Order: sequence, then structure tokens, then C-alpha cells
Amino acid sequence: MSREPRCDRTFSRRDLLAGIGGLGVLGLAGCTQRNPNLDTAAEPTAAGSGGGDSGSGTLSGVIDIAGSSTVFPLATAMSERFEAKHSEVDTSLQSTGSGGGFANYFCTGGTDFNNASRPIQPEEEEQCADTGVEPVELKVATDALTVVVNNDNDFIGEGLTVEQLRQIWSAESAPETWADVNDEWPDEPLELYGPSDASGTYDYFNEAVIGEEGPGHRQDYSPTEQDRTILRGVAGSTYAMGYLGFAYYSQNDETVQAVPISEGDGDYVEPSLETALEGEYTPLSRPLFTYPKVSALRKEHVEAFARFWIDNATSREIVADEVGYVPLSEAEREQMLGRIYAAVEGLSDDD
Repeated sequence: MSREPRCDRTFSRRDLLAGIGGLGVLGLAGCTQRNPNLDTAAEPTAAGSGGGDSGSGTLSGVIDIAGSSTVFPLATAMSERFEAKHSEVDTSLQSTGSGGGFANYFCTGGTDFNNASRPIQPEEEEQCADTGVEPVELKVATDALTVVVNNDNDFIGEGLTVEQLRQIWSAESAPETWADVNDEWPDEPLELYGPSDASGTYDYFNEAVIGEEGPGHRQDYSPTEQDRTILRGVAGSTYAMGYLGFAYYSQNDETVQAVPISEGDGDYVEPSLETALEGEYTPLSRPLFTYPKVSALRKEHVEAFARFWIDNATSREIVADEVGYVPLSEAEREQMLGRIYAAVEGLSDDD
């Protein structure tokens, strides 16, 4: 099927890829047909659109998405808006965890996108390559991973240090009571809730807090792929603790309380959109991703959805106010749109 040209300007493939690789891709904005209205991304031209190969001008078809529970609410917000514009497109969303999505759905060829709250891992890239799946990494937002405790917890004071978090969650130390961490705290059992090891949130926490070369994440806790289960567990016990994405906390901030975190310098920083954006909430602020596969992006309803998502990823109304994450910058958006363009046009570093 022939495709309409994306713009009147022309670039060599190598010049285009140089831009896609960095923020210099701003100059390519015209090639992605970006609409300045954040809530209505530009549509494909009538001659080049259509759910199959009909060229009818109407987008139709199914889009299958699995992966991160953290990215799930953002994907839901975007897909609902897209389906409102394109009633013949049906988006199927599953919250499977980042790793579970890659291993069981995306890299097996079963889904078009995999959402992830950490970058794709080498073993996942290898699995995808073995099945002919070529992923495209698209950053969609920034999260402030949030540690939560019960509302009646009045003993941790200003907050927790990264070292205390490491002690609590490390398989090596694995304290049984709060007093084991700080002898001024209650001699009551630690009740821990968190994501399972199929989750990108688990992977990121393990890397950022415990350390890749450390003893690993303790396993004697209550793991789940459902963030609401973490919230219920922490809300139900004075001596409980958990961690999850900021969006779920921000939508339930009366149910549990967020814990300010210190890197050991005496300054305790609360998780928020502002502290994540300013780089103050470290080491627990992190990028969030979706990974479409190249073969899916070459279906026009899938490409249109990917562009719609990224085109709206700078929207504070959607990403921050509705969902609870930090939106992309304008430069990041143009870089991600450039990656979609390169995938659809079949560009590579060898061209």
C-alpha cells in the first residue's frame, strides 16, 4: 500500500536519524503532522488512512496493549480519548506488569504495545528478536515512585532515609519489626505490601534502593500486580508499608500517607509532580514508557494511536491533573514522534 508523503521538506535518512537520536529532532516536527491542539492529535490524510487497506478515510481495527500497572491509567486515559474520536477502533488493555507483559504477550507477538515502568531488559530484547518483534521505546511521562504508610503511623517523624528503605526491603537484613530498624519505633511486626517481581516498579525499586549488585529484594512480603491491593493492605494496618506509582497514591491520598524520602543529607523530600520535575525527588523519580512494535506501527490505526498518545503527552490536563504524572517536555515529544516516523518509514542507522 502506498503512503502519502508526511511533509514537503526533505531530509537524508542519516540527517533524520541524527535528529531522532537527540533533541535536534525538533526541526522535524512538520514531518509528524503534529497538531498544536494537545487534545486532538493530527489525523492521517484521507488518502492514507483506513483501518485495513481500504483507504476509506476511517480508522478501524483492534489495538492490543499489555504491561505495566503504573502506565495503565495513562494508557486508559489516552485510549478512551482516541476511541471517542475513532469509534471503529477498539483498544484492549491489560495490566500484567512490565516484565509479565514483555515475556507473555509482547515478545511472543500477542500485543501491539507493552507499557513499562522501566526500560526493556536485554533478555527481553533477545526474546523479542527471537520472535521477530522489533520494539520502539517511547517515553510517555515521569513518575514519582511513592512509599506509603498507614494514616495512623505517627512514629516515623520527618520520613525515611534511602538507607532505612534499603534495610527494610533488603533480603539480607529483612528486619521483622519496626524497632529492628530504629529502636525508638514500636516493637511491632512490619507488614509489607508491594508489586510482584513481574512489575517494572519492583525492578526499579530494587535497582534504585537496594542496588543491582545488592542482596536483592526480600520475598517475605505480600506481592501483587494490583496497586489497589497495596493501598488496601497499608490502609488496613497501623504498622504496614508499601510502595507504588504516584498516580495511584495521588488518587487515594486520604486513604494512606506518602513518606518523604532523604538521601541522607537531612533533607526529606515529598513525592510530587513538582519535586519529580525539578529532579529533587531522588532516587525514586523515574521515566515511564510504552513500547509499540514496528510491524504494528505500520498499521495506520496503530500508528495514529501512537502519535495521538505522544502528541498529548505534554498535556498537563491529561497527564498531570487527571492521571498524576509529569508530562513530557516539548523537546521530548518531538523526539518520540521522530522515533515513530523512523519506525513507520523503515529507517535505520545503516541507511
